[in-house]
Amino acid sequence: MQTTSPPKDDGFQPMKQRYFIHLAYHGANYCGWQTQPNLPTVQQTIEQALSTLLRQPIAIVGCGRTDTGVHASDFYAHFDYDAGAIDCQQLTFKLNSFLPPDIAIFDIIPVAANAHARFDATARTYQYHVSDRRLPFRQGLYSRIYFTPDIDQMNEAAHLLMDYEDFTSFAKLHTQVKTNICHLTMAQWDKADDEWIFTIRSNRFLRNMVRSVTGTLLDVGRGKLSLKGLREIVERKDRCAAGVSMPPQGLFLTKVEYPFQKI
Repeated sequence: MQTTSPPKDDGFQPMKQRYFIHLAYHGANYCGWQTQPNLPTVQQTIEQALSTLLRQPIAIVGCGRTDTGVHASDFYAHFDYDAGAIDCQQLTFKLNSFLPPDIAIFDIIPVAANAHARFDATARTYQYHVSDRRLPFRQGLYSRIYFTPDIDQMNEAAHLLMDYEDFTSFAKLHTQVKTNICHLTMAQWDKADDEWIFTIRSNRFLRNMVRSVTGTLLDVGRGKLSLKGLREIVERKDRCAAGVSMPPQGLFLTKVEYPFQKI
């Protein structure tokens, strides 16, 4: 009986190429970004589509985690692929044909092997939208309030937040983060048509921080909380001292920044 020797293992491993995905999504139909057992999430939906199109299991890493119902108009994720070069334009087209209409893929970009969608991000910007009117064509994209807020007072309060770095009072309890220090570089309210929009930019954010900060600033805008009271809340470093957390549908991740050339 003739036998043949098994092929020699020369130690060669296929080269992995890392790709960034630039995308946006309407969060109403998802239980946030991050994959969860038996729940629809944005990450899981994209991973399933990529794995089908590329014919191998694909895991993606997002630039952050958005909660249930939160939206993103600017979001990045990365994945690795080791089965040859990808036609990024064609894959972008196929993904958009494959994915549900509440997720949009803008671009897929080859990047350095050590580029990281989450850890390389230097700043993130969120916006929160509220209105004191019923806006039928904005349903699911803002939160209704039942008073007319004082935008000047809210901007004074927002500016006051820039004096601080420890935002424990606005952090979700019992998370596993090592620090509650965040370096804010912008916190501002603007009026646009029938909405008030709060924009906040920082190197990082804590779980539930933006929604909690927004609710507390709205307490200032309705005369329920003074600027002195706001300072006391921040300095107490106690989540129970802050205002209510606003609903998720008014919150958008609107910009993610990286130190290398904009992708």
